[in-house]
Amino acid sequence: MTKREISLRISVLARNVRNYFDRQVAALGVTRSQWAMIAVVATNPGSTQRMIADALEMSEASAGRLVDRLCNEGLLTRRAREDDRRAKAIYLSDAAEPLLEKLTVIAKESENRMFKGLSDEELDTLRSLLDRIYANVMTN
Repeated sequence: MTKREISLRISVLARNVRNYFDRQVAALGVTRSQWAMIAVVATNPGSTQRMIADALEMSEASAGRLVDRLCNEGLLTRRAREDDRRAKAIYLSDAAEPLLEKLTVIAKESENRMFKGLSDEELDTLRSLLDRIYANVMTN
Protein backbone atom coordinates (compact mmCIF):
# COMPACT_ATOMS: atom_id res chain seq x y z
CA MET A 1 0.00 0.00 0.00
CA THR A 2 1.37 3.42 -0.93
CA LYS A 3 1.57 6.46 1.33
CA ARG A 4 -1.17 8.09 -0.73
CA GLU A 5 -3.46 5.07 -0.24
CA ILE A 6 -2.76 5.12 3.50
CA SER A 7 -3.48 8.86 3.67
CA LEU A 8 -6.75 8.36 1.84
CA ARG A 9 -7.66 5.43 4.08
CA ILE A 10 -7.04 7.54 7.21
CA SER A 11 -9.21 10.37 5.84
CA VAL A 12 -12.06 8.05 4.89
CA LEU A 13 -11.82 6.21 8.19
CA ALA A 14 -11.93 9.45 10.20
CA ARG A 15 -15.00 10.63 8.28
CA ASN A 16 -16.77 7.28 8.70
CA VAL A 17 -16.03 7.14 12.43
CA ARG A 18 -17.44 10.66 12.90
CA ASN A 19 -20.50 9.91 10.77
CA TYR A 20 -21.22 6.66 12.59
CA PHE A 21 -21.01 8.36 16.00
CA ASP A 22 -23.11 11.28 14.75
CA ARG A 23 -25.86 8.87 13.67
CA GLN A 24 -25.77 7.18 17.06
CA VAL A 25 -26.09 10.40 19.03
CA ALA A 26 -28.63 12.00 16.68
CA ALA A 27 -31.38 10.09 18.50
CA LEU A 28 -30.41 12.04 21.61
CA GLY A 29 -30.87 15.34 19.78
CA VAL A 30 -27.18 16.22 20.04
CA THR A 31 -24.92 17.54 17.28
CA ARG A 32 -21.22 16.73 16.87
CA SER A 33 -20.26 20.19 18.14
CA GLN A 34 -22.48 19.81 21.19
CA TRP A 35 -21.26 16.38 22.20
CA ALA A 36 -17.65 17.40 21.62
CA MET A 37 -18.09 20.42 23.90
CA ILE A 38 -19.89 18.37 26.53
CA ALA A 39 -17.03 15.85 26.45
CA VAL A 40 -14.38 18.59 26.79
CA VAL A 41 -16.18 20.26 29.69
CA ALA A 42 -16.77 16.89 31.40
CA THR A 43 -13.05 16.11 31.12
CA ASN A 44 -11.94 19.63 32.09
CA PRO A 45 -14.54 21.11 34.46
CA GLY A 46 -14.00 24.78 35.16
CA SER A 47 -12.35 25.48 31.81
CA THR A 48 -12.61 28.94 30.32
CA GLN A 49 -14.18 29.56 26.95
CA ARG A 50 -10.69 30.06 25.50
CA MET A 51 -9.47 26.72 26.88
CA ILE A 52 -12.49 24.96 25.41
CA ALA A 53 -11.99 26.67 22.05
CA ASP A 54 -8.37 25.53 22.00
CA ALA A 55 -9.32 21.95 22.87
CA LEU A 56 -11.93 21.89 20.10
CA GLU A 57 -9.71 23.77 17.64
CA MET A 58 -12.37 26.42 17.00
CA SER A 59 -12.51 30.17 17.38
CA GLU A 60 -13.27 31.57 20.80
CA ALA A 61 -16.34 33.33 19.35
CA SER A 62 -17.71 30.03 17.98
CA ALA A 63 -17.05 28.32 21.29
CA GLY A 64 -18.84 31.16 23.06
CA ARG A 65 -21.94 30.79 20.88
CA LEU A 66 -22.00 27.05 21.52
CA VAL A 67 -21.53 27.57 25.28
CA ASP A 68 -24.39 30.09 25.20
CA ARG A 69 -26.62 27.59 23.43
CA LEU A 70 -25.80 24.75 25.80
CA CYS A 71 -26.29 27.06 28.80
CA ASN A 72 -29.70 28.07 27.42
CA GLU A 73 -30.55 24.38 27.02
CA GLY A 74 -29.57 23.82 30.65
CA LEU A 75 -26.63 21.51 29.91
CA LEU A 76 -23.78 23.85 30.88
CA THR A 77 -23.37 26.57 33.49
CA ARG A 78 -21.04 29.56 33.74
CA ARG A 79 -19.58 30.58 37.07
CA ALA A 80 -17.17 33.32 38.06
CA ARG A 81 -13.60 32.11 38.44
CA GLU A 82 -12.08 32.67 41.83
CA ASP A 83 -8.70 33.66 40.35
CA ASP A 84 -10.14 36.06 37.74
CA ARG A 85 -13.64 37.50 38.18
CA ARG A 86 -13.69 38.68 34.54
CA ALA A 87 -13.32 35.13 33.21
CA LYS A 88 -16.07 32.57 33.53
CA ALA A 89 -15.56 28.90 34.29
CA ILE A 90 -17.72 26.42 32.39
CA TYR A 91 -19.21 23.36 34.07
CA LEU A 92 -21.69 20.64 33.20
CA SER A 93 -25.06 21.15 34.83
CA ASP A 94 -26.78 18.38 36.74
CA ALA A 95 -29.17 18.06 33.79
CA ALA A 96 -26.24 17.11 31.53
CA GLU A 97 -25.22 14.06 33.59
CA PRO A 98 -27.83 11.64 32.12
CA LEU A 99 -26.93 12.81 28.61
CA LEU A 100 -23.22 12.38 29.33
CA GLU A 101 -23.87 8.84 30.57
CA LYS A 102 -25.67 8.00 27.31
CA LEU A 103 -22.90 9.60 25.24
CA THR A 104 -20.33 7.58 27.17
CA VAL A 105 -22.16 4.32 26.44
CA ILE A 106 -22.38 5.19 22.74
CA ALA A 107 -18.68 6.15 22.66
CA LYS A 108 -17.66 2.86 24.32
CA GLU A 109 -19.79 0.86 21.90
CA SER A 110 -18.25 2.74 18.97
CA GLU A 111 -14.73 2.14 20.29
CA ASN A 112 -15.43 -1.56 20.82
CA ARG A 113 -16.74 -1.81 17.26
CA MET A 114 -13.77 0.06 15.82
CA PHE A 115 -11.05 -1.83 17.68
CA LYS A 116 -12.68 -5.28 17.63
CA GLY A 117 -10.08 -8.02 17.27
CA LEU A 118 -7.07 -5.84 18.12
CA SER A 119 -4.90 -6.92 21.02
CA ASP A 120 -3.58 -4.50 23.64
CA GLU A 121 -0.14 -4.80 22.06
CA GLU A 122 -1.53 -3.94 18.63
CA LEU A 123 -3.38 -0.96 20.10
CA ASP A 124 -0.15 0.25 21.74
CA THR A 125 1.66 -0.04 18.40
CA LEU A 126 -1.16 1.77 16.61
CA ARG A 127 -1.13 4.57 19.19
CA SER A 128 2.63 4.93 18.85
CA LEU A 129 2.44 5.12 15.05
CA LEU A 130 -0.45 7.59 15.12
CA ASP A 131 1.42 9.73 17.67
CA ARG A 132 4.36 9.93 15.29
CA ILE A 133 2.13 10.84 12.32
CA TYR A 134 0.32 13.43 14.48
CA ALA A 135 3.63 14.97 15.53
CA ASN A 136 4.74 15.16 11.88
CA VAL A 137 1.51 16.84 10.81
CA MET A 138 1.38 19.27 13.72
CA THR A 139 5.01 20.42 13.48
CA ASN A 140 5.27 20.88 9.73
